[in-house]
Amino acid sequence: QVQLVESGGGLVQAGGSLRLSCAVSGRTFSSYVMGWFRQAPGKEREFVAHISWSGGSTYYADSVKGRFTISRDNAKNTMYLQMNNLKPEDTAVYYCNRNLLGFFPWGQGTQVTVSS
Repeated sequence: QVQLVESGGGLVQAGGSLRLSCAVSGRTFSSYVMGWFRQAPGKEREFVAHISWSGGSTYYADSVKGRFTISRDNAKNTMYLQMNNLKPEDTAVYYCNRNLLGFFPWGQGTQVTVSS
């Protein structure tokens, strides 16, 4: 059973930066297409960014393009989300998961709060 553990969230002022991490258990992390997702209060979970198994291809939601960078380290079974120039509308619980062939059980997520 794959387990996902997100970390790195916190409280930051608008314009600040955070780096989220996603640790994935299992020996086949490098074969997964992975993604970051977020859920704001009262809203549905939404897609944020996507990275291919090798890290060579990435894709972003328009709302974060140019501000967020997704990356992965397959040797460490870990994926990252560098978030710069954060805005209050980025406030949400951030989750990682596989983004192809179905989701794994969701982790607990990590809270990101951006104050204005």
